[in-house]
Amino acid sequence: MNPSSVVDDALVLYGQTFQSRLLLGTARYPSPATLKAAVQRARPAMVTASLRRQGSNPAESGHSFWELLRELAVPVLPNTAGCHSVQEAITTSHMAREVFNTPWIKLELIGDDYTLQPDTLNLVQAAEQLIRDGFYVLPYCTEDLVLCQRLVDVGCQAVMPWAAPIGTGRGPVNPYALQLLRQRLNVPMLVDAGLGLPSHACQVMEWGYDGVLLNTAVALAQDPVAMAGAFADAVQAGRSARRAGAMQAQDTAQPSTPVLGTPFWHHDQPA
Repeated sequence: MNPSSVVDDALVLYGQTFQSRLLLGTARYPSPATLKAAVQRARPAMVTASLRRQGSNPAESGHSFWELLRELAVPVLPNTAGCHSVQEAITTSHMAREVFNTPWIKLELIGDDYTLQPDTLNLVQAAEQLIRDGFYVLPYCTEDLVLCQRLVDVGCQAVMPWAAPIGTGRGPVNPYALQLLRQRLNVPMLVDAGLGLPSHACQVMEWGYDGVLLNTAVALAQDPVAMAGAFADAVQAGRSARRAGAMQAQDTAQPSTPVLGTPFWHHDQPA
């Protein structure tokens, strides 16, 4: 693919341009060195970090992690992982903005501890308040069309539906809903959570999704660095295929070899 076409096709979120369509999490890697190498291989648009998991005091939470984030030279997307109430998510977001010096926030509001499914009843309220407070909100949500539309209505300029529950690696469990969602909403959409294989990422990009956010599939791979590269390549391949325009599936076989001008031999004619 022509490199210039990749630049022309940059991801745009809240008016900011990113050359990669892959966002990468920073948790559960076997070592900081592996995390660093994986990020360098994948060259993601942003890396996510949980303020609640790391703590707001570098001296208490591990100074090396904070130093590593700075060394990566990749924009940080703080998230509100572990928050179960609107006020908890809002408070954590404001703390994250101070600590990371960024208006970006991945809004996670958990409604069920077993599946880590987003709280679909209160997510819109939290997103609306954070947008009023000046945040660039990327809400982690389900593939529910009405929920995603409400998030857009209150000012979210992008939404991030899951493919499957966080950490399962099952890939898109509801292809129909995800494809319908892509067809109905006219904002950037990134699939967040549940992808396990590079082919899963390629598939949702072929459906027209604008990017993917993942963590476990890379961090828990036997070779996280190689897997990070595989996902980065798959995301770009899926995007390129989408832009190229795939052929329509056919119900019957279609000849791929030209037959014009080819001698026709009846089965009972001698060769």
